[in-house]
Amino acid sequence: MENKQFLEKLSRLGFPLFEPTEEFDTNEVLAEVVKTENVRYWEGFPVLLVNARKYGLFDYSKVEASLKTKELKERLKALFLLSLAVYSLNGMGFEWSRSYGRQLTQKDKDTFKKLEIYLKGGSEFDLAGYRFSPDRIKKAFLYYSTDDANETRAMMERHDELSLEFSLSKVFSPKQKELFKKKLKGELLTKTEREYFSRSVKKTVTALANPELHRLAQKVAGL
Repeated sequence: MENKQFLEKLSRLGFPLFEPTEEFDTNEVLAEVVKTENVRYWEGFPVLLVNARKYGLFDYSKVEASLKTKELKERLKALFLLSLAVYSLNGMGFEWSRSYGRQLTQKDKDTFKKLEIYLKGGSEFDLAGYRFSPDRIKKAFLYYSTDDANETRAMMERHDELSLEFSLSKVFSPKQKELFKKKLKGELLTKTEREYFSRSVKKTVTALANPELHRLAQKVAGL
């Protein structure tokens, strides 16, 4: 694999060094990362792995099958455990990582715990015969987690907005919903709008604001 092509494919997995230009076998690329002697790539392995798994493209057994020596297979296991430790410390309990975690041997679990301690402590540590920097690992993952958190937050906000619109449409007519939003934003209402709001919308709003009604409604709806 030519170096530029390799870097382009890493970009697709979270290392934006080049813009990706082609489709590729994700598990094969992860195997290539393991084969390199570049610790920088290994310190970014947690990012590459979680991005691959996000799209359902990671299969540990397929990556391992591409590694022909015992040393490379052990290196893969070490980088995988490092990734799990990073996710754990960042409070990111992916179901897929927990599933793999349940298959770990006691030796693997002990290594995982040591890696958590190393990452928390901040001092450089040895793994698979190489020296790793917790600071660089955390920095690499910070970029991922920040972007991912922003994406998740935006999705939740869109969902909340659509959910609110749907609920308002169930309670108010289009005109009543319009007045409700204007009142909420503190916009001035005309005399006619104020009268209509007081006569119709306010009664419904008052009922919705009743905490006991809210509790009973949730109970009836099974929420």
